[in-house]
Amino acid sequence: MDPDEIREAEARWRAERYARSPERPEPFETVSGIPVPPLVTPAGLDGFDYLRELGFPGAPPFTRGVHPTMYRGRLWTVRPLAGFGTPEDTNARFHYLLRQGATGLSLTFDYPTLRGYNSDDPEARAEAGKGGVAVDCLEDLEVLFAGIPIEEVSVSLVACNPGMAIVILAMYFALARRRGLDLDRLAGTSQNDFLMETAVTTAPRALPPAASFRLECDAIEYALRHAGRWNPVSFVGYNLREAGATAVEELGFAFAHARAVLRELGRRGLDAERAAPRLSFFFAAHRSFFEEIAKYRAARRLWWRIVTEEFGVHDPRAAALRFHVQTSGVTLTAQQPLNNAVRAAYQALAAVLGGAQSLHVSGHDEAWGLPTEAAARLALRTQQIIQHESGVTSAVDPLGGSYLLEGLTREVEARTRALLEEVEAQGGIVAATESGWIHARLTESAEGYRAAVKEGRLKVVGVNCFVEGDEEPPEVFEQPSAAARQGERIRRVKASRDQAACAGALAALESDLAAGRNAFPSVMAAAEAGATLREIHDRFRAQFGTWSLPLF
Repeated sequence: MDPDEIREAEARWRAERYARSPERPEPFETVSGIPVPPLVTPAGLDGFDYLRELGFPGAPPFTRGVHPTMYRGRLWTVRPLAGFGTPEDTNARFHYLLRQGATGLSLTFDYPTLRGYNSDDPEARAEAGKGGVAVDCLEDLEVLFAGIPIEEVSVSLVACNPGMAIVILAMYFALARRRGLDLDRLAGTSQNDFLMETAVTTAPRALPPAASFRLECDAIEYALRHAGRWNPVSFVGYNLREAGATAVEELGFAFAHARAVLRELGRRGLDAERAAPRLSFFFAAHRSFFEEIAKYRAARRLWWRIVTEEFGVHDPRAAALRFHVQTSGVTLTAQQPLNNAVRAAYQALAAVLGGAQSLHVSGHDEAWGLPTEAAARLALRTQQIIQHESGVTSAVDPLGGSYLLEGLTREVEARTRALLEEVEAQGGIVAATESGWIHARLTESAEGYRAAVKEGRLKVVGVNCFVEGDEEPPEVFEQPSAAARQGERIRRVKASRDQAACAGALAALESDLAAGRNAFPSVMAAAEAGATLREIHDRFRAQFGTWSLPLF
């Protein structure tokens, strides 16, 4: 049908029918503020080019997915997140999840580990093993993965900031070498994102942004050259979103970061054709169902355009964006926590309809603490029900062609492109972080979200509507203390190691840092010589100093 005929018919419908039916008195927009029209027709997608904007699955521009068959050929990786107490505690949870049907593992670390402290440090003892697993030395990795064939199971190391991520990845690679495994046999991902240290988890004694970015790229370069199946960075849109970013800011900041990494790797002699296939992304599944699906589709299309137009990548497979999704933690409520199971289920469905490669569903009790075993099992079963009962995996990109969805996809992409240019105007992602510009944007968006909930403009069931009093709290997972048990292992490792060899390895690390050489080999050598996490991380602080969040 002629587009003008559709526009004329739509105008009559609006005047004769829609205008006579009153709307509810609330804003109709996504949680990120993108207006949602009441109706979208083919005529509303002016100049829509099917092949350039939509295309076919597994082919540029990858809007419809990175594989031709998508889930008809292979289901996404069910990758639950786990980490608490000592390595023994988390190892037991890993084995439980694998028995229950998990097809990948995701490891999260406690706060002292994330900040480069040992569990027996006075500043760290109270938090050791809380909110994640405590890791202090290479022996901890051996315990963590005891009985787990790391050459067969894909593992995500949620080691957020590069100053710690480079150490954990070096320990993981050293573990593989102790098992006699070639590094090319390892499949998995390191988070390794400098924005996590400098824009999200901005804690005392953070490394400066430029230094953190350097260590990030050191780990990426080493893995690209020596571990061909490992994804040495996962650009973390998820935690930016949890810190207040909109869907557009989630994509924009992650892509600005990825662009900076590709430029730096190019300066190190690794072209984008080789590097891009090993760069991965980590996105949130937030509350606006169609916005989230559109976000994933826009991300694939925009990434393809960035790497082909800006970096000259010719191989289509090198331009296919791959990402992991976690359902949103910030949308979970302490009030009426069973409601969170519903939230997580539809957020997981959005991730699947958006074409995710792997997925973690948050436990319904996570607003109270780490998930209990029962909550973790229900989150796992949520994915399995979507995979095997819902029928959504039968069709490739089942929502492709929806006028509303294609319009939202186009809008998210256009807004993200504009934000990328704003970051470039700030001098790039590192400069924008150093100046506090990123922090100001995140704060503004977070405050807007909180105000909308507080004022009731954004409805949250059980919080500002349909509220009940005197609710019974759920069963809360009791996190075991790790300080004493970890302290004993640290003392044993320090007593048994070759002290001269350890000191020599740490001195070599200091030399490489000062000379600007890639630090990864000397970090791994120090870990193999028995150096602890803090002993290694202290060398980073000594070389680079620390950084405080700029005021704005």
